[in-house]
Amino acid sequence: MPPRLPSQVSIFVDPDGSVTFCDLPAPLAQVAQVLAGSPPMSQSFHPVALRDDAVVLLDQRQLPSAETYLSYRDADGVAAAIRDMVVRGAPAIGIAAAMGMAVAARRAPDDPVAFRTALARAADTLIAARPTAVNLAWAVERIRTLLDTLRDHPVPDVRDALAREARRILDEDVAMNRAIGAHGGALIPDGATVMTHCNAGALATGGYGTALGVIRGARDAGRSLKVVACETRPYLQGARLTAWELVRDGFDVTLITDNAAGHLMARGRIDAIVVGADRITANGDTANKIGTYTHAVLANRHGIPFYVAAPSSTLDPTLPDGSHIPIEERSADEVLMLGGSRIAAEGVGVLNPSFDVTPWPLITAIITERGVHRPGPDGYGF
Repeated sequence: MPPRLPSQVSIFVDPDGSVTFCDLPAPLAQVAQVLAGSPPMSQSFHPVALRDDAVVLLDQRQLPSAETYLSYRDADGVAAAIRDMVVRGAPAIGIAAAMGMAVAARRAPDDPVAFRTALARAADTLIAARPTAVNLAWAVERIRTLLDTLRDHPVPDVRDALAREARRILDEDVAMNRAIGAHGGALIPDGATVMTHCNAGALATGGYGTALGVIRGARDAGRSLKVVACETRPYLQGARLTAWELVRDGFDVTLITDNAAGHLMARGRIDAIVVGADRITANGDTANKIGTYTHAVLANRHGIPFYVAAPSSTLDPTLPDGSHIPIEERSADEVLMLGGSRIAAEGVGVLNPSFDVTPWPLITAIITERGVHRPGPDGYGF
């Protein structure tokens, strides 16, 4: 039986000639990219873009069943998309926030005082969307700094400058990820099986990825490798996103439940672990998706190298250690519900921290665009 095709596909042709396909089932995505004249995802896939007066986001809640792009034309909408995980991953939400500031500028009044008041409100709204990922506040503060330097410029010129800066943040992120991939890929031996947790790939960044950038970098350097992706409860970013991204990119990838990782490590079936990060403190303590700390403890027990890959925008030298990182608590429904159906007893309580903190002594190396950082006797010293 031939595959069922979607009843409706939306195709947008932008003034610059670029093409966006919406509402496509995932198996047709590669075809769409060819038709649009784009190279495969590992070369140019971006979950976030700024097009004219709108932030365009790939709705990651719909993956892997469909690829749908949503447009947002104000900061409130972008903040809601970040909160609701339409876009997720620390670098990607930072880029989205910067672009949210740019579209807020487009909608702000022409009066200079009212313009800056509107931008201040937009910044506060975006920064509050998710507290743990430092990239979000970093990107908004970068836009704010530029805004301050342009205080005496006409509002139309400021609007254009903020849009250019937001696009520059995207371009820089992709470049940083490729550098992370080159540095980290050299750490992966030929024939290795690499485990990763959550999704720190092209979907979580401007493109190419951090942890998955290391995996891509190893392959780009000619090494053969296999990938083990943890499903990443409760939001299943590993199952829904990492597996989809790596299969689509031609990797040999195997999906496991989170609690199978220790068994595989004990059996000698994991050679290295690479994860991303949402915030790294001055000493190297690292906040990442819940479950990362558990993997790091097990890796330490079994002598398996445990690498963290992140751009320098994820470093937060203002915090001395991980005890100061705010940990986001998300909705109980993420634990109580699966596929729209309740899976737990009525009346049960829920704890749903979205992140945990891995202490620096459990981290073999932290890989940034600047190189491979190894700890000293007191940590990493960022």
